Amino acid sequence: MAGSEHGHTPAAWTGVTIVFIGFCVSGAFTVMAEPVGFWAGMAIAVLGGVVGAAMSAMGLGMPKEAHRAPHATPVATPEPAGAES
Repeated sequence: MAGSEHGHTPAAWTGVTIVFIGFCVSGAFTVMAEPVGFWAGMAIAVLGGVVGAAMSAMGLGMPKEAHRAPHATPVATPEPAGAES
């Protein structure tokens, strides 16, 4: 995976950061037993997905050509010594 550019875009980083903040807010309000704060955190998390998608649509995400994964050639692996067929 290190050779791919999966997720290394401003849209991905911004969306994931906002979602993370939303989950942190939601978790804090869960511990405090405040349902309104919990749902506010969930709304922030959903907003992160919307912001990430909007930024990607504006051209700050991966280009369409980069989404195609290269096809890997299957490699036969030898059986360990002592393995029965």
